[in-house]
Amino acid sequence: MIQPDDFPTLLPLIVLTVWACALLLVDLLLVPRERKGLTAALAALGLALTLAISLLTIPASALSGFNGMVTRDGFSGFLNALLLVIGLLGVAVGYGYIRRMKIEHGEYYALILFSVVGMMLMAQATDLIIVFLALELLSIPLYVMAALAYPKTDSEEAGIKYFLLGAFAAGFVVYGIALTYGATGSTSFSGIAAAVSSGSIAGTTYAYNPLLLTVGAALILVGFGFKVAAVPFHMWTPDVYQGAPTSVTAFMAAGAKAAGVAALLRVFASVFPSLAADLTPILAVLAALTMILGNVVAIAQTDIKRMLAYASIAQAGYILMAFVPFGDPAVRATSIAAGLFYLLAYTLTSFGAWGVVILLERNDGKGLNIADYAGLGRKYPLLAAAMTVFMLSFIGLPPTLGLVGKVYLFSAAIQGGFYWLAVIGVLTSLISAYYYLRVVVTMYMRDGDPQITRERWLELTVGAMAALVVLASLFPQTLFDWASQALLKIF
Repeated sequence: MIQPDDFPTLLPLIVLTVWACALLLVDLLLVPRERKGLTAALAALGLALTLAISLLTIPASALSGFNGMVTRDGFSGFLNALLLVIGLLGVAVGYGYIRRMKIEHGEYYALILFSVVGMMLMAQATDLIIVFLALELLSIPLYVMAALAYPKTDSEEAGIKYFLLGAFAAGFVVYGIALTYGATGSTSFSGIAAAVSSGSIAGTTYAYNPLLLTVGAALILVGFGFKVAAVPFHMWTPDVYQGAPTSVTAFMAAGAKAAGVAALLRVFASVFPSLAADLTPILAVLAALTMILGNVVAIAQTDIKRMLAYASIAQAGYILMAFVPFGDPAVRATSIAAGLFYLLAYTLTSFGAWGVVILLERNDGKGLNIADYAGLGRKYPLLAAAMTVFMLSFIGLPPTLGLVGKVYLFSAAIQGGFYWLAVIGVLTSLISAYYYLRVVVTMYMRDGDPQITRERWLELTVGAMAALVVLASLFPQTLFDWASQALLKIF
């Protein structure tokens, strides 16, 4: 039975959900077609209000609610703050873009809010049923947003591909949950952990089935691998990133990846720690293949959106590297904190880079070739400098947050004994320098006359991201300590 004490557990989500529903009605009834900027402002206000509530009401100890199906703790506080910032950045990069491309709909901003609600629920879920519901809640708005540029065929294709492959991946998650329930007699994280520790199915004297549980965990990993775009579940990424409206791609690239990491951490830290030895080789191979394929295939791309799509796949491999030493209790907290730190660095860098892409993309869809960046350094030196910062951060060169993030990741892998994986991480970073620096070389060493759309708000956002990427790299310990303290709540 639902108790009044349950609602504080989901307070930020309830606020944002009510705001999103109200935003739909306000946009429909009160906001005229030519004033959709008001809808964007209201969406940003709702996200900012929820962020303030989330930060000001982080509980001193974990709160559990709704019969133990959700929890609110330091970990969810960290992820919720990051996800709400992603939502705010999604509104910022999308406002001018969708108006310029004549695809401005008030529903766009409500869909962002509903997707963020799903992402936040993923970070707080402590039951596999809630994990699945959160997965669908965050995904369905993204399917719609990817096809928002109707009747543009590339956008329609992106939406249908994302939907079909997303539904296929969701099937793996559902089947994995079913097998996990069959093995342990429970879908709650605590119930599954109790069945594993006691060796018997909940409420019975029958022994739990470890093989069934391992297969269930592997199937759930497949579903989450799709969300973070890990190899070999990455096939949707290049086409969807290229075909979807660029502002949607920017939001999707950071938000879906952050939610997938949150789910991986929640589920595999709380439910399957006993399977760490079995899953470690799988995760290590996935991380290595993802880094290699993403970086190697990105070299051949001439379209900036496809290049960043494959780069995003490679970045997922670096983040997955943090989960590989999970089986070693001495390294577990440090490695996952390094993963969260790198996720934060990736979010800031990714939104900045996509912001530059949006500024150069023209109304007719041109301006997306890497060659179109020729002469940017001479004509728009500040914008070129910001793009240079983002490219250096993706590579992991100073003075950027990406360098600090990779140092933490590689150090955790080495501490866990995975020297070969750290070597692959370093080598693939060197490979990535080729196509990232190609953009920099094109901007400064090729003649051209690039055209940008002057959007002051987006230009300020890009500048702020570049400044944060550089300045945060000078004082990274505070952010890393915050991630470490958040993880103490779940280990």
